[in-house]
Amino acid sequence: MPKTLGCLKTLLRHGLDATASRGPEGRVAYGWVHRAAHILPNDAQGPEAVVKRRRHGLLGAMRQPQAKAGSLAPAVEHFLQVSRSDWPGLLHCDSVPDLPRTNTDLEQCFGAYRDHERRAIGRKVASPTVVRRGAVRRIACAATRLRPFASEDLVPETVSAWQELRHALETRRHQRTQRRHFRRAPASYRANLEVDLLQLILPP
Repeated sequence: MPKTLGCLKTLLRHGLDATASRGPEGRVAYGWVHRAAHILPNDAQGPEAVVKRRRHGLLGAMRQPQAKAGSLAPAVEHFLQVSRSDWPGLLHCDSVPDLPRTNTDLEQCFGAYRDHERRAIGRKVASPTVVRRGAVRRIACAATRLRPFASEDLVPETVSAWQELRHALETRRHQRTQRRHFRRAPASYRANLEVDLLQLILPP
């Protein structure tokens, strides 16, 4: 046997030995997940009542013998909790004709931007620039995933559209600056507003 295959066999043996005690728990939990994965797509195009009844039966089965999941019981409880909270709108695609099924494409698109931003600046929470420049950065992140762009592709088609975008970005930046000034010194900020207001009211 080649050395690389021998190393792989050893790793697999160690992994199976380490998880042997969780085998029954994993089979029970995987059985529930496997059933849920077959119920939700509704490949047979059954009515909403049928899908809802099957889904409700699965959740009941998971709730009763939950002790069989062993160390995976917290994950099962989390699945039940999320299912209860999402239940009212979970099966709309089966009740409304021609309504496409939900997917995670949009979540993955925005998640990619969040991951790139976290690598660049190290912030775990959303950056304020998402609000100020999201109209540019989010679109650029989504577009560059489709194909690479050259410098000539970035030339605006119309100058007026480019100016409107720049004006919108500058307006957001100015609004955020004003809010920061108010938080730091609300009294002086209000005093300046009163002075500006009086100048507008008084005759020239």
